[in-house]
Amino acid sequence: MRSRTLTLLAATVSAGLVLTACGTNSSNSGGTGSNSASSSAPAGGGASGKVGVILPETASSARWEAFDKPMLQAALTAQGFEADVQNAQGDAQKFATLADGFISSGVKVLIIAPADPAVGAAVEAKAKTAGIPVINYDRPSLGGSAEYYVSFDNEKVGQLQGQAMADALKSKPGAGVVQIEGAPTDNNATLFTKGQDSVLDPLFSNGTLKRIQKQPINDWDNQLGGTTFEQIFTANGGKVDGVVAANDGLAGAVITILKKNGLNGKIPVTGQDATADGLMAVMRGEQYMTVFKPIKEEAEATAKLAAALAKGDKAAADAIATGKLHDPKNNRDIKSVLLTPTTVLEKDVKTVVTQGYVKATEICGGDLAAKCSSLGIS
Repeated sequence: MRSRTLTLLAATVSAGLVLTACGTNSSNSGGTGSNSASSSAPAGGGASGKVGVILPETASSARWEAFDKPMLQAALTAQGFEADVQNAQGDAQKFATLADGFISSGVKVLIIAPADPAVGAAVEAKAKTAGIPVINYDRPSLGGSAEYYVSFDNEKVGQLQGQAMADALKSKPGAGVVQIEGAPTDNNATLFTKGQDSVLDPLFSNGTLKRIQKQPINDWDNQLGGTTFEQIFTANGGKVDGVVAANDGLAGAVITILKKNGLNGKIPVTGQDATADGLMAVMRGEQYMTVFKPIKEEAEATAKLAAALAKGDKAAADAIATGKLHDPKNNRDIKSVLLTPTTVLEKDVKTVVTQGYVKATEICGGDLAAKCSSLGIS
């Protein structure tokens, strides 16, 4: 399976350490990572030099190309860097190769969002040998050596999802809930689940709700998520009252199965990332909620942290990263910036548009024109 391949590749990368010196906003959109998104800019933030960024993939969520890439590009450029933002497309070997190129070219800072923490940790070891600081962006490399991490309060994301499901089913005592979770190798997915469970487990224990099944999905694979949910749905005789899906991509896969059974819009489904597809599903009533994470803030915090590290100003970096994430694999705390996510129900969709994360033209066509008008989205 793919996860096993990633592990093997990670081992290969680690072994190689002794030999090496050193879009559009739809669920299947995004570039291949083969084109550099780089530019020279005035040192608006007082930094200079090149920064390398490696994003994980585009298959599981539209956010990486639609939001993170352009927002990181803009934020790093504003700090005065030449920013090269690439995407590994879920390929561990490509991730390692991109990292090797950045390290050998002597980037001032390396920013990585690893799809597999073992691969990220191996890359961080190479960068450390080369004296290049690494920032874990959105996803940590547990067991690695990066000193800084920028993301959201991911346990809070899960709490928002769990509370939304509890709210949606408050009039249905004993309602059956399925949890379709993210990749078991992704620490963020672990934290989402932890947050969900902090809200839902007491309700399962006292009989207010019933857990039908909780299932992680390897690689955040939307197709696998849909197939897995369909199997659970069928095995339970088609009796499902709510689905906690860990992100908008998995939510969309679940909704496809519900639609096939004439149940779309009748069973609440959670999501995350406030993608165009997710927001449209919310407005159609097929998805109960999504979670809005202001990625512009994440990108800007990362760029400011990179500027401090590029200047060798650890005190300034520590003043930015005032939170911490515990890494249980090597029992250390990673200095962190943890931003606050918010729930997006139908009434909140306009907020995502007015803040510039999604354009009205992306979500208000066809059958949603009247809905957008009623919500004041234009």
